[in-house]
Amino acid sequence: MKTLKIVIVATLIMVAGFSANAQLTGTEIVEKAYNRAAGDDQTSMLTMTLTNKQGKQRVRKISQFTKDLGDIEKSIMFFQSPADVKNTSFMSWSYDSDKSDDQWIYLPALKKTKRISSDSKSDYFMGSDFTYDDLGDRKLEADTHNLLKEETIDGNECYVVESISKDEDYMYSKTVTWIIKDSFIGYQKEFYDEDEDLLKILSIKKYEETSGIFVITNSEMKNVQKDHKTSMVLSDVEINTGVSASKFTERMMTRGL
Repeated sequence: MKTLKIVIVATLIMVAGFSANAQLTGTEIVEKAYNRAAGDDQTSMLTMTLTNKQGKQRVRKISQFTKDLGDIEKSIMFFQSPADVKNTSFMSWSYDSDKSDDQWIYLPALKKTKRISSDSKSDYFMGSDFTYDDLGDRKLEADTHNLLKEETIDGNECYVVESISKDEDYMYSKTVTWIIKDSFIGYQKEFYDEDEDLLKILSIKKYEETSGIFVITNSEMKNVQKDHKTSMVLSDVEINTGVSASKFTERMMTRGL
């Protein structure tokens, strides 16, 4: 009986050790980050600052809204200042399916709403370092995800995952993302161009917990090849306030706030 107990205890220790060391796959890690709770809707004020290699800055103030409708997530931005971009608006619809994102931009000078074509997704948004594709919802199955290693960055224990597009014509040859283990927030992301050279780095400067949900409130995208960067700072964040679905239409884009 004593021998049996020893065998059982040894077996339990082995099982516990195996469970503790069980490793998530790259796909499982990205999926957890992809499905991180974000609330039913969110409103905020966005301050976008563009900085060129000479240090000259352009600052833009934007009101933005998002709403999760289950099988579709909608977002809309209204530029408030400066005068040269005031009343410009941008809207994106991301689908919980294989369907590609739908995106539109309204340019008040032309008094015209333009739909962003698939060929234009690699264009940069309003002079920033974010492409239209960056602002969309990259589908999990669009890439092959490989766990490269685990690494601590700024005191955060992270998984480091390499994602390679299944589409050979995609604008990025690969991305590498540092995902925080306990919150599954994408803390840092490197973008590599078609020649596999480092192109851009997205860094999270600050995130906060609001209504039980982690919200990234300060981030920066730096184009290392052009020495140009775009910072995004959120303020006045509100979650689950009941944003109306009627706000996310082309008609609202032309009307503004």
